[in-house]
Amino acid sequence: MTKRLSVAERLASTEKDALLDDIAKHSEWDRFLVEQAVLHFGEQHAEWSCNELRDLLPELGPGFLGAAINSLRTAGVIQHTGRTVPSTQANTHGHRIGVWQLTAKGRRIAAQRAARTRKQAA
Repeated sequence: MTKRLSVAERLASTEKDALLDDIAKHSEWDRFLVEQAVLHFGEQHAEWSCNELRDLLPELGPGFLGAAINSLRTAGVIQHTGRTVPSTQANTHGHRIGVWQLTAKGRRIAAQRAARTRKQAA
């Protein structure tokens, strides 16, 4: 027997679906910007949170940065340190967000990216 959803549950589900649709509509360019920011920041800092990345990136829309970070985690490019910090984004009311670091795979990708950049500059 299927459970009947309350009106509040149906509305929440509809809002979640709309947010996921909006995230999915972002271009490859947006994902590329986040990846490059993570790789660059990871080269410069042992650990970071989305607080620092938001300062580097243009407005990407609600939920996109978190979705992109989760994708990089799933791909093995970054890993959670086990630590959290309060979010500095006003609308989150200081909820806790993850602290991240590059994995060995992420450091290799970042080093390759840096080498290409140096080669292009020469």
